[in-house]
Amino acid sequence: MLAGTALLTLALSACGGGSGGGSAGGDGKADPDKSPAMAISVNLTGNQVKAGEPVKVTLADGKFSLVKVTDGKGGELPGQISADGRTWTSERNASPGTDYKVEAQNTASQNASTQFRTSAADKVNKVSINIPKGSTVGVAMPVSLVFDNPVKNKAEVEKQLKVTTSNNTEGSWGWFQDYSGKDRVDWRPKDYWKSGTDVKVEMDLNGVDSGAGGGLFARDYNTEFKIGKDRRMEVSLDTKKMTVTEDGQAVRTIPVSAGTPGGKKASWSGKMVLMAKEGTIRMDSQTVGLGDAYDKMVDYSMRLTWSGMYAHAAPWNSANFGSANTSSGCVGMSDANAKSFYEQVQVGDPFEVVGSGSKGNADLGNGYGEWNLSWDQWKAKSALAGGAQQG
Repeated sequence: MLAGTALLTLALSACGGGSGGGSAGGDGKADPDKSPAMAISVNLTGNQVKAGEPVKVTLADGKFSLVKVTDGKGGELPGQISADGRTWTSERNASPGTDYKVEAQNTASQNASTQFRTSAADKVNKVSINIPKGSTVGVAMPVSLVFDNPVKNKAEVEKQLKVTTSNNTEGSWGWFQDYSGKDRVDWRPKDYWKSGTDVKVEMDLNGVDSGAGGGLFARDYNTEFKIGKDRRMEVSLDTKKMTVTEDGQAVRTIPVSAGTPGGKKASWSGKMVLMAKEGTIRMDSQTVGLGDAYDKMVDYSMRLTWSGMYAHAAPWNSANFGSANTSSGCVGMSDANAKSFYEQVQVGDPFEVVGSGSKGNADLGNGYGEWNLSWDQWKAKSALAGGAQQG
């Protein structure tokens, strides 16, 4: 083994197609019909190789006909042979803490192989995905990825993220800070999803370097989901009513009481997304900076922002449904309406608040706020030139 390369030669018993010529005897003369042994070198060598870069295999003489690089679990690292046939380069980086075997064949049907092992990463980055595999979600649900560690190499990471849809939906990735302060990237369609769309997300991140302070990714991620019924909600702060539409037709109007105008108790406005159906939960005003205004168990709770705006049952405020906005920021309704509404809606349904008396739009990372941006504004948040892609 030479410094910086793994050099391996393999002499084969097969001879060239020449006529005559004897075998190499004790006089030490070389057999003129015998092909030179095949020799390959690999840019990664030894048992403590640093991961996070492509594997490059070089042939000393001749041309490659085949190169195969596999890990200890049988997974194959994809790659391409160069136009001159002398080198092979992997399309993806070597992963941390992995055994690799390199097998190569040249156009003379000679074979050579070697192996190396990458060291474990000093720091590993991980991804949290908002949509579990097999889910059905509403037409406004973005794909949202939150990273444990900072991502400085945003373009390199984004290149490894792929969204495939059953109807070539146009969309784009966009980078920003999550409400938690962590780096986050979402994939939003240009317009709301079409009901019935099948979506597949592949995140080929194994071996990708996050950049300074972020570490390497040590695995790939994926998820699949389906877009359900086209159901949308609009809350008017002026009429104090929530209108529910399905497939473009109004199917229900519910009297509500939203946030008290002015100050911290006003509701957020703009386009939001129903993030989660949390059922009966304890709501404590001290956790959202509203002092000791309330501390109670609340039924049929449906989250709209990370900062604590919900739609939920609010029987204590029944005198104001349809007539006054007097809540501490949430959209309250009767027990009966909340129960039937909760059973009807799905995570990912769009929820828009319009009218006067709000405290404006929530920050982009405070829930799924990307629908408040124009398409051009959203595309500009991609780390790659152009941004938009057909999924």
